[in-house]
Amino acid sequence: MIGTTITELIIEEQRRFASATGDFTSLINDVVIACKAIGSAVRYGKLSDADVLGSADTENVQGETQKKLDVISNELFLRRNEFTGHVAAMASEEMDSIYHLPHQYPRGKYLLLFDPLDGSTNTDVNGALGTIFSILRRPEGATGEPDEAEFLQSGVNQVCAGYALYGPSTMMVLTTGFGVNGFTLDPRIGEFVLSHPRITVPQDTSEFAINAAYTRLWEAPIKRYIDECLAGKEGPRGRDFNMRWAGAMIADVHRVLSRGGIFLYPIDSKLRAKGSAGKLRLMYEANPMSFIVEQAGGVASTGLQRILEIPPESLHQRCPVVMGSSNEVERVVAYHREAA
Repeated sequence: MIGTTITELIIEEQRRFASATGDFTSLINDVVIACKAIGSAVRYGKLSDADVLGSADTENVQGETQKKLDVISNELFLRRNEFTGHVAAMASEEMDSIYHLPHQYPRGKYLLLFDPLDGSTNTDVNGALGTIFSILRRPEGATGEPDEAEFLQSGVNQVCAGYALYGPSTMMVLTTGFGVNGFTLDPRIGEFVLSHPRITVPQDTSEFAINAAYTRLWEAPIKRYIDECLAGKEGPRGRDFNMRWAGAMIADVHRVLSRGGIFLYPIDSKLRAKGSAGKLRLMYEANPMSFIVEQAGGVASTGLQRILEIPPESLHQRCPVVMGSSNEVERVVAYHREAA
């Protein structure tokens, strides 16, 4: 017997709104198909006709070397979502500016932002990676071609956020503001089926995810928190902690959602020296993942501010990220407030 599919669950949630037209459900279906296509490209790697592994010898807007799969995934996402009439424009981490639809396609009422392949540096070592997306409504009364300003909405305005994780099984985790649900792709029927209903993040944890290679560069609140965790039973926390780091935000946050934990990608002295506000992108990574974590009962902060309340100033803005189990995140926030 087939379980609840992702389409069925979205239709159920759509029925909460008498004015719903079905456009949103159709948009989610387009995103799902795009993620299936990306998952297929990831899975077959060098078995495909085109060599999809290795460097593309190009850079994205952030000056990062792109993998071939970055470029392929970006193209798959654009092509699947540009012609159905549900979005007005799109923005991608891999593109300098917003993507305007070809003139022959109808414009919809939603704006779609995405990181087509989070963790793409893991591709050549068969590591975890995935796709992150965020959906906003066009501002009330907006007409004509969208401009960048329409995308610069705080994360609290998101109507949907989700990610697809390409691992031993392909999963999609999704929220539309009514909790978080996880779906697993059943290859026998080609559908995402509800496998992890009503995901919740435990308030307490003994596991953290951070890149310890930057220990010497951390600011005092982060160093204090990690030092206390590493001190174990003999330290002020009175218990042992485990450290995890997958090299992909999507994999580390998925683990937090699955069994609790805290994920940290803080600002450090090296980033500050470059004039950067952080490493992770607010619009493509921090906002959608924060929406998911909060809907699962967790907390997401920069250390000093709720991420979803940050007013965006640019499309590729960056910020520090601390998210996960509420009691641990609040401890890190308290250390930042003391330092401030």
